[in-house]
Amino acid sequence: MDSCPSIKNVLLLDSDGKRVAVKYYTDDWPTHAAKLAFEKSVFTKTLKTNARTEAEIAMLDGYIVVYKFIQDLHFFVTGGDDENELIIATVLQGFFDAVGILLRNNVDKRSALENLDLILLCLDEIVDGGIILETEASIIASKVAVNSLDGATSLSEQTISQALATAREHLARSLLK
Repeated sequence: MDSCPSIKNVLLLDSDGKRVAVKYYTDDWPTHAAKLAFEKSVFTKTLKTNARTEAEIAMLDGYIVVYKFIQDLHFFVTGGDDENELIIATVLQGFFDAVGILLRNNVDKRSALENLDLILLCLDEIVDGGIILETEASIIASKVAVNSLDGATSLSEQTISQALATAREHLARSLLK
């Protein structure tokens, strides 16, 4: 497994450092308390950085952490100190972009929690047991959308129906004024 790049964990935290969605792939943090301590450490050490436009890379506690922020969400991907930073950054960007596609660019804590099932499916499509499966955001999002719909309306039909519902709501509001 030394030749295959691997990921230690993927963290999605809110602006207070609390968990939104996390997935650990190794036993480097054997207890729940150790995982929470690592998350707090990563959050506090990266809090003062400005990783809003591009991903930042940090070496923390012997791990490479690549992270990026949007609105009130903080995305982190951790790899071992012997991993390639560009590969870890590619995993982060794939996760970040796939979440953006799935949440229709409305990426904030509230919408993330409302669509937590999609985010967890997204993590499952990207990494399995620490092994990177996919990093292309559009492929990840389409696989998640297919898995989450299971015979319901297609994603494009769902978008149209949501647009019609929004238009109907605006029309109703304008008529009530």
